[in-house]
Amino acid sequence: MRQHHRTPRLLGTLLLVAAAGISVVGAAPSAADRTATPLGQVVPAPASVHAGGSAYRITSDTRIRIDDSREVRRVGDYLADILRPSTGYRLPVSSHGGGSIRLRLGGTGLGDEGYRLDSGRDGVTITAGKPAGLFHGVQTLRQLLPASVERNSVQPGPWLVAGGTIKDTPRYGYRGAMLDVSRHFFTVGQVKRYIDELALYKVNKLHLHLSDDQGWRIAIDSWPRLATHGGSTQVGGGQGGYYTKAQYKEIVQYAASRYLEVVPEIDMPGHTNAALASYAQLNCDGVAPPLYTGTDVGFSSLCVAKPVTYDFVDDVIRELAAITPGTYLHIGGDEAHSTSHADYVAFMDKVQPIVAKYGKTVIGWHQLTGATPAKGALAQYWGLDDTSAEEKAQVAKAAQNGTGLVLSPADRLYLDMKYTADTPLGQDWAGLVEVKRSYDWDPGTYLPGAPGSAIRGVEAPLWTETIVNSDDIDYMTFPRLPGAAELGWSPASTHDWDTYKVRLAAQAPRWEALGIGYYRSPQVPWPAAR
Repeated sequence: MRQHHRTPRLLGTLLLVAAAGISVVGAAPSAADRTATPLGQVVPAPASVHAGGSAYRITSDTRIRIDDSREVRRVGDYLADILRPSTGYRLPVSSHGGGSIRLRLGGTGLGDEGYRLDSGRDGVTITAGKPAGLFHGVQTLRQLLPASVERNSVQPGPWLVAGGTIKDTPRYGYRGAMLDVSRHFFTVGQVKRYIDELALYKVNKLHLHLSDDQGWRIAIDSWPRLATHGGSTQVGGGQGGYYTKAQYKEIVQYAASRYLEVVPEIDMPGHTNAALASYAQLNCDGVAPPLYTGTDVGFSSLCVAKPVTYDFVDDVIRELAAITPGTYLHIGGDEAHSTSHADYVAFMDKVQPIVAKYGKTVIGWHQLTGATPAKGALAQYWGLDDTSAEEKAQVAKAAQNGTGLVLSPADRLYLDMKYTADTPLGQDWAGLVEVKRSYDWDPGTYLPGAPGSAIRGVEAPLWTETIVNSDDIDYMTFPRLPGAAELGWSPASTHDWDTYKVRLAAQAPRWEALGIGYYRSPQVPWPAAR
């Protein structure tokens, strides 16, 4: 049989993919296939891979054929914009005539985000039930092409896509990353850059931490000093900044073009010094504190007893909900150490219905489970492996009673934790979080007593006490983010560190082509530096 004549390198790759729990079927590859990226070398790992047949080669004759719909055309144009600079080919996008790369809506059983990719000598077809699935399929196609496809100048190629079929749907519907723009402010352009990085790994939620003690980052017309005064500084005393409503809408629209939903967070009742400094009446004593540029937590609180507090909350949520098309609005709720338990419960009982009044679903940090989470609310768990059994049980009980959970354990998924004691950026209060530790756990079984059906997904937060620019973001995010994305997307059966680290290592040339600086963890068998 021809299968006995596979090269050792390819056979090793196929065994690697099979060991990860991905089904691999296929006949012996051609010489072209042997130089193409194996179908299973994708991050996140696909649900199923069937390798076989001839590779497809993108040439100057390649056309992108799309369904006749605006959303599919946008995905086709996005794909062409990626491929044209590096290939140098025209790659016309059309809903008429033939096309050797085809994007089409159809098929069943793929859900809102799943896709099927079929590749052979005559072309590549991506099929999905919804445009989001086509977009995710395009991310897979990108990773099947040489890393040089990401460059902005013409590269030599060849542009091969291995033959076979991938069928892929996500494990969880919530696959998020959080960017704290309050401790340090990031421009619209910097946020867009991060969105593009998240999209490559099929992340579908961008949680923006818009307010904290150190800065208020969104314009609120009815309380203008929140932004102009509360947003005027940042950790260390820098200039700070804020988003106008037009700029926030620009971020939201850009995220939507990459099939990410923005989840805005206004942290309450603690983490509110920027608001308290902006308006004296929000303080119980009627005295505004000075702006704060340090990194301590737990010292601030809205005045729970004052009616004006809820006028403030209503106005902020109303204005923010009006410019946020997504489902969720995050109300924080963590580290409210200056708020008594009784006041905390009273505050959440009043604030959650305000979120519902404006058509949004509440998300809160898991301390929300110490109050009464609203029906449909999500609790975001950020505890540690060694968080007390009592606290974990409180969260698990809420999950048993219908509260959905998003898992962000700080000693696993916090992207601002140092990799090692020598990492120049980041913090270590949750411990050191190397790449293996970040990846090697199962969201479905992580929290004792929480039913698997309550787990909505995972989110990797990046707090920015020490993060000041995009290079810092990249260094702390990569290589840990792809692992978080895989935990959210890939079937549990594919989870295996030894195979994952090889697939992760293969991403490095792509990051280099994209200008992403990353931490070269000694736990990962990176290609030799070029």
